[in-house]
Amino acid sequence: MMTPMRKTQVYLSDEDLRALHQTAARSKRSVASLVRDAVRTAYVSREGSGPVGVWTGEPRRVCVDHDSIYDER
Repeated sequence: MMTPMRKTQVYLSDEDLRALHQTAARSKRSVASLVRDAVRTAYVSREGSGPVGVWTGEPRRVCVDHDSIYDER
């Protein structure tokens, strides 16, 4: 079963387009597939899906400081 899609145009710099084609070749995927995934990842909200939805609020530590929780006793 195919998902209905609409065609659109995107303007990219030569450098970005070249990098996109290289990534597509390396990953054995189409440029269109990479663009669709990038749009979904960057702009399509999926609130509450996956483990990321579990944590809310301001982070208390940065990733380089992750072992500091063992210092607080």
